[in-house]
Amino acid sequence: MNQDLSIFTLVTQATLVVQLVMAGLLIASLASWTVIFGKLFGLRRTRSANEEFEREFWAGKNLNELYQDATKRTDASPMERIFASGMREFMKLRERRVVDAGALLDGARRAMRASFQREMDVIESNLSFLASVGSVSPYVGLFGTVWGIMHAFVGLSNMQQVTLATVAPGIAEALVATAIGLFAAIPAVIAYNRFARDIDRIAIQLETFIEEFSNILQRNASAQAQ
Repeated sequence: MNQDLSIFTLVTQATLVVQLVMAGLLIASLASWTVIFGKLFGLRRTRSANEEFEREFWAGKNLNELYQDATKRTDASPMERIFASGMREFMKLRERRVVDAGALLDGARRAMRASFQREMDVIESNLSFLASVGSVSPYVGLFGTVWGIMHAFVGLSNMQQVTLATVAPGIAEALVATAIGLFAAIPAVIAYNRFARDIDRIAIQLETFIEEFSNILQRNASAQAQ
């Protein structure tokens, strides 16, 4: 007799444990795709906003005007917020009549490094989730497969005659769990590697800006000290 070995039938006829494994993997896959699309558009907006502020910064606009604009914006870019942090600390130290150029620069750099860490924490959010899905999902799927095969062989032990037709459905429904595990893991791994590379580029861009802006602040502090 012909047996229905469609995916839907294999899933519905699987044991409860295997069905729970499949459901968990599908939920993890759906969540990872949500993170992937959110991170994809989020990183694109971050890069675009950073590049826009960097063009405005190097266009020769007054630093005080840039700072005023940065404090008024609610959707400022990470680079703009780092600039505002350094500029804010620099101006506070000058208001306290700190004239030492080294002290002014160190204070501004510490403020920018702290802001940099906060921005990177936000940019890297949910990246660990993709890494977890990519590394754990195949093993969860393998657990479902092992459990399903074990259950199938236990059922076959009660049969007097075992053929390929009697073995195939149990093995097939168990292997579906591994397939779903790979379906969840592969996109998560690819996305993680892509986003990790993009985030490294953003981090290098922000660190370069911190160094360049620090040089500008150092020149301003030295000029005021003279």
